[in-house]
Amino acid sequence: MTDSPRTSPAPAATDESAASRPATAARTTAVRASRRGIDATDLARVAVMAAIVAVLGLPGGFTVFGAVPITAQTLGVMLAGALLGPWLGALSMAVLLALVAAGLPLLAGGRGGIGVFVGPSAGYLIGWIVGAAVIGLIVHAGNRKPVVWRTLVGVIVGGIGVVYAFGIPVQSLVTRLPLGETALTSLVFVPGDLVKAVLATAIVATLVKAYPRAFRRTWATPRRDGAPAA
Repeated sequence: MTDSPRTSPAPAATDESAASRPATAARTTAVRASRRGIDATDLARVAVMAAIVAVLGLPGGFTVFGAVPITAQTLGVMLAGALLGPWLGALSMAVLLALVAAGLPLLAGGRGGIGVFVGPSAGYLIGWIVGAAVIGLIVHAGNRKPVVWRTLVGVIVGGIGVVYAFGIPVQSLVTRLPLGETALTSLVFVPGDLVKAVLATAIVATLVKAYPRAFRRTWATPRRDGAPAA
C-alpha cells in the first residue's frame, strides 16, 4: 500500500504570510495618509504662525524711496516654512493675507485692506506664500530632520530669492520704474534679510533640540529596533 504524501505546514505558513502582506501594506499606507492630514494641532500651528508674523509687524517699518517698507515680518515668513513645512507654512501666510484683505491692519505700519494688493509691495506679499512653501520643501527635503545648512539655504532661497522674484517685477510695474533700476534699489533690503536668515536658522536649530513640538513633524522617528518609523 502506497503512503499518501504528507502535507508540510511550512508552505501554508508562507502562503499565509504572503497573503497578509497586502493588508499590512494597506494599513501602513492608511496610517501614513492619516499622518499627512491636517488636524486640530496643525490648524493651531497655522493660526499661531500667522499671529507671529502679524506681531512682527507691530514695530512698523521704514520705506526706501517711498515704495516698499523694510519690516521684521519676513523673519516670520522664514520661520513659517521652516517650522511648519511647505504646505502648512504656505497656508499660514495665506491665512494672514486673507485677514489683511478683509481689512485687518496686520501688516507693518498698521496697513490692511485690499488696497495693499495693488500697491508696490503686492508682489512681495504674494511671494510670502510661495516663499514659505519653498523654504519648507528645502528644509524638510526627503522628510529629514532640519539641519543648519539646509535651513540656511532654504530661508535664503525661499525667504529672499523667491520673495524678491515675485516682488521686484510687481514693484517695477506699479511704480513704472525700469526693472533693472527697481532691482538695484531693492538691494537695500539684502543686508537686513541676510541677518533675518541667520536669525531664523539659529531659532530653528535651537527649537529642534529644545522644543521639537514646535515643528510640523515631517521626518521619521527611529524605532527601538533601529528601523525607521513609518
